[in-house]
Amino acid sequence: MSRAPRADDLYALRVPTDVRISPDAGLVVYCLKETAPGKDEYRQSLWLVPADGSAPGRQLTLGRKKDTSPRWSPDGRMLAFLSDRGAVLEAGGAGERPRDEAAEKDEDADGATQVWLLPMDGGEARQLTRLPADVGDLAWSPDGRQLCVVSSATAPERKPRRRKPGDPPERDARIIDRLQYMLNGEGFVHDKAPNLWLVDVDGGEPRRLTSGTSRDEQPAWSPDGRRICFVSDRHADPDLTWRSDLYLLDVASARVERVTGGRGERSFRLPAWSPDGRWLACTGHRYPAGGASREDVWRFRPRAEQDGEDLTAESDLMVASAMGSDLFGFADPRLFWAGDGRSIVFAAPIDGSYELWRVAVDDRRVERLTEGRHAITRPDAVATRDGMRVAAVLLTGDGPPDVVAIDLRPMGSRAPAPAGIRRLTDLMGEAWRDIDVVAPVERWHEVDGRRIQGWFLEAPRRNGRPAPVVTEIHGGPATLYGWAMFWEWQTIVAQGMSVYACNPRGSQGYGQDFCRANYRDWGDGPMRDVMAGIDSLIGDGLVDPDALGVTGGSYGGYLTSWMVGHTDRFKAAVSCRSVNDMTSEMLSGDIAGPLFGRYEYGKNPWEDPDIYRLHSPITYAEAIRTPLLIQHAEKDLRCPITQAEELFTVLRSLKRPVRLMRVPDESHELTRSGAPFRRVENIERISDWFRHFLVDGKRGLPPA
Repeated sequence: MSRAPRADDLYALRVPTDVRISPDAGLVVYCLKETAPGKDEYRQSLWLVPADGSAPGRQLTLGRKKDTSPRWSPDGRMLAFLSDRGAVLEAGGAGERPRDEAAEKDEDADGATQVWLLPMDGGEARQLTRLPADVGDLAWSPDGRQLCVVSSATAPERKPRRRKPGDPPERDARIIDRLQYMLNGEGFVHDKAPNLWLVDVDGGEPRRLTSGTSRDEQPAWSPDGRRICFVSDRHADPDLTWRSDLYLLDVASARVERVTGGRGERSFRLPAWSPDGRWLACTGHRYPAGGASREDVWRFRPRAEQDGEDLTAESDLMVASAMGSDLFGFADPRLFWAGDGRSIVFAAPIDGSYELWRVAVDDRRVERLTEGRHAITRPDAVATRDGMRVAAVLLTGDGPPDVVAIDLRPMGSRAPAPAGIRRLTDLMGEAWRDIDVVAPVERWHEVDGRRIQGWFLEAPRRNGRPAPVVTEIHGGPATLYGWAMFWEWQTIVAQGMSVYACNPRGSQGYGQDFCRANYRDWGDGPMRDVMAGIDSLIGDGLVDPDALGVTGGSYGGYLTSWMVGHTDRFKAAVSCRSVNDMTSEMLSGDIAGPLFGRYEYGKNPWEDPDIYRLHSPITYAEAIRTPLLIQHAEKDLRCPITQAEELFTVLRSLKRPVRLMRVPDESHELTRSGAPFRRVENIERISDWFRHFLVDGKRGLPPA
């Protein structure tokens, strides 16, 4: 018996968050994230599935808490992964070391997540590292004897922290000398700079390779094992720029040199060595269009101060763009060299689909490898005798994420294109099989000479009349919607309201000029794009023109607040984790500083306060009469909760129909990775708000 979607269906959600293919291309290991029994946190475990799809996946680790980041050894005989199981074992008296009750009581204690090794021919996993701070990333040396790990640890072991009787507590004031001292989802990071460590697989004390206050991340070993490329912000006043460069570390001497040369702002990341070690590929740009700059595929010689070659500039594809879904968060797609070194495989969106591509390094010819109404994310790849095998996560507008495999022929072969996709898992087949999911319908319209892509999920008509519609607006502004499922949308449709979403000017995925088209214009231009899409639905008789709702998060919350301050056409609105005061947004939280405002508006608030006042939704709050629910997480450091408090204060003071929904203990990522029960409540309250005003036609605020 089929039924409509519900918000609490999220409790059954199982999503693959990391996918890695074995060196022989025969097996795929993936990290599976699912709701813990208490519905207040998640558990993550590792699973293994044949890459040919000949058998279902089987569980490798128990995942009582978090087993993540699987990495195959070069010979495929060992799996390194990150886990916090050591703390669980020690707390229960089953650890390899005596129980440290003082550390257990220290709520700020770091170092629970460490590297573990699992033999693939059988046997228990063993703990490899015991650094006094968490390990965040890891990479095998080509000979399989060492691992480079990323950690903010400054010493190989934890120093005892015990107070003597009568001693006062340690001083705990945070002394801040630089900006970028906070990070959404992590908190204070000013004293937690990630550095590189070298660990022998056979044991022994780890060796620190880099030190200092710079953020050294994304290690990649050279094929000969002598050097490690990494990404860092090693320059003067790094808190005043968003600059990141590729660096080379000589493993024997620890000497470091910068690869990506040039002057001025730049952002290069995700390094990948060519098979012969003569080139480094990466993604990046030199900020030609500020915050809307297109990320391209580059290659550099692994030497000091290289200018590099932009391989994909002519294609105008926006590599590594951030496509939204509320089933899981976005992950940067890495780059992969073909076995012959003649091409590089990458991922980028086109017309709402997220596809695999490759670029020939000699003539810069770009070839599309996959085609469909889907999003292919989190790819991993290895060269094979017949070309390349890719493992990835695939989702669609009406289908949740699953693990897939894709076999690619060499560049220039006569094999049919696009490549076939082989599904390896059916993670939600049993739990969601009987749920009636609505498939999005693609729509296009034109505003100011620009084609705007959108999606429409239609609810059943009532008495021959079209249903109300809730318009959804994405964050960013430089992100995009696409053929990727949102459970919130499905739940709203199940409540009798259609859903419309589009990518207004300023979105990624349609080229750099389109992404730049909202420069110094976050409000009016994008609003015209969204309203024209709504009017096209009305013109086609698909929605009730007298029952319009609007919502969005982050920048989408900004545009929601802006729109209800500039039109009274909406009968209800929900502004989530929004920006309402542009000046305070640019001066607080984890993006505070002289960068974001300059990239988006050409000036900072202290240089041109008038433009920030004119472009702040709160400036027009007196005109807001639409019933407005303001949702905000209390630990949001991207858009601090003062943004919500300010707008709520004004509207309540004016006795307007407004409600503030404060969500405790969550960050800006509430809808993607917040506690399961809070994600469910969030969807329920949003859909109930719209149903109250749009379906039931009521006027007063709904019950709390």
